[in-house]
Amino acid sequence: MNASTQDHGLDDVMIAMDIVDTLRHDQRIVDRELNDEGRRAELIERLREIYRSQGIDVPDSVLEEGVRALEEDRFVYDPPKDSWATYFARLYVTRNDWLRYIAYALAALIAIWLFWLFVVETPRANREEAQRIELNQRIPESLNRMMDEVRSETSQADLIQSAEKLYQDGLNAASSRELDLAIEKEKGLKAYLDNLRQTYEIRIVVETGKQSGIWRIPDVNRGTRNYYLIVEAVSGDGKIIPQNITNEETGSREEVKSWGVRVPKSVFDRVRQDKQDDGIIQDRTLARKSRGQEKPVWNIPFDGGTITRW
Repeated sequence: MNASTQDHGLDDVMIAMDIVDTLRHDQRIVDRELNDEGRRAELIERLREIYRSQGIDVPDSVLEEGVRALEEDRFVYDPPKDSWATYFARLYVTRNDWLRYIAYALAALIAIWLFWLFVVETPRANREEAQRIELNQRIPESLNRMMDEVRSETSQADLIQSAEKLYQDGLNAASSRELDLAIEKEKGLKAYLDNLRQTYEIRIVVETGKQSGIWRIPDVNRGTRNYYLIVEAVSGDGKIIPQNITNEETGSREEVKSWGVRVPKSVFDRVRQDKQDDGIIQDRTLARKSRGQEKPVWNIPFDGGTITRW
């Protein structure tokens, strides 16, 4: 069969399909004409006129074939009954639609998982590991080292006992996984050790433009006066060492470079007279803090009263 014959056969099939479609558009005519053998010829003639009006010359054999195809329900799509096979077939045919939504969902899940992993879980795991190292290793090692250094700095039982209290409290907090409290006790022991190592003298301030002594009338007893000498802590190399001082007038504690110490009026008058003689205080040193001591040793009567502002 050559190409022309094949094309002609295909055209006949297409026209037959078109005839079936045309007849189905008016099912009532079909039902009436096909049920009457005498009118079948009239139906075919009517079809011939329809196609002729469109400029198409359809042979009788093709018109007959189209009518016969309608009678035999050819060119009619009869959908298969629902089954697992048809269900999966429909899934396959529509895969471009639903696979896109599955891809979006998977991408969203992956994004959520990555966010949780890198923003939530990994930092939390790192914090927990860092906390574990702090509580189980670094803080206990630091407390043990500083406690050994305290014992090497002083042999005074009361000072060692005070340090051991901070040391044991720190270990207990670490074993109880109370990180903040453990760090607080560690800092307290370090400050205690640093204080033991300090050496300085408490001297009266004599700088130009600064007061060396003042007196105050306390609020609780307006009929008396409190006398204060203004002092500072000076290291062996002449540096001023700030001190944490409690202001007895306010009850607040401050770190200051100079502060006032309350002294008897006799001591205050003696220092004032010494300065008035020649403008120089001959003996400025009121106390000495030696290494291994917790507090300075005073060479004047001093009951601990101090102020930080005047």
